Amino acid sequence: MQPRPLTNWLVARKNPSSLLHAARTAVAAVVSYLVARLFHLPEAYWAPITTLIVMQSTLGAALPVSAQRLAGTALGAVVGAASATAFSGSVWAFGIAVFLIGLLCAAFRVERSAYRYASITVAILLLVPRSTSGWQIAMHRFFEVSLGIAVGLALSAIWPERPSADLAAVSEPRP
Repeated sequence: MQPRPLTNWLVARKNPSSLLHAARTAVAAVVSYLVARLFHLPEAYWAPITTLIVMQSTLGAALPVSAQRLAGTALGAVVGAASATAFSGSVWAFGIAVFLIGLLCAAFRVERSAYRYASITVAILLLVPRSTSGWQIAMHRFFEVSLGIAVGLALSAIWPERPSADLAAVSEPRP
């Protein structure tokens, strides 16, 4: 068996969409961060982190999951802000809040992805020490995540990936 040429390791010859995907993802992450900075969001890095997550799916797949992310972040922001206001810095309040969110998601038949994002938001609100109010942090967190979702979805709509069937024809070696 012959060793593969270096270019096959550096460039996804069988899947040129990986290069397009990398470019789309990088552009989306930078745009998301710059827009978050434009709005003076204090933890602007959450916008591109969320965009990076959204960009890992096609627009059709990302849209319903993004709705769950948004709902979960909103729920986590409300429960987290209320918990942080009432029980600042308590690990027990954190555990109870995560459990409460789980009960709420089960009662409303919300998908587990919403529960996951709600719990992450609660963890950020309750476990990271801050000097500002829980409600203000929750609002910023919701806007940062919402911005990241919006930019990721918008860029996926504006600059869609080509179907992989077309890419197979492009990447086949010519005789």
